[in-house]
Amino acid sequence: MATARIFQRPKNAMQSGRARTDAWLLEFEPAEAKRPDPLTGWAGSGDTREQVRLGFPTQEAAIAYAEREGLAFTIIAAPERKLKLQAYADNFR
Repeated sequence: MATARIFQRPKNAMQSGRARTDAWLLEFEPAEAKRPDPLTGWAGSGDTREQVRLGFPTQEAAIAYAEREGLAFTIIAAPERKLKLQAYADNFR
């Protein structure tokens, strides 16, 4: 049975914007371990579900899809946003 993760994409640490962080994603857990290719040395496996990433507008839509398809799933809560409020005058105290 396929296992999936449902989560919200966290904000990119390298950018200040929060674009595409409100969408919910469904990813499949890897079914088998990756192994190195003897010729190139790249890591890979025969599991093609690992390449699938589905986007949903809400958490409820992602859960409804997983239940309709008979997928076991876990929901990963979005990280709590911490605001660091500071003023320019704080540099001179």
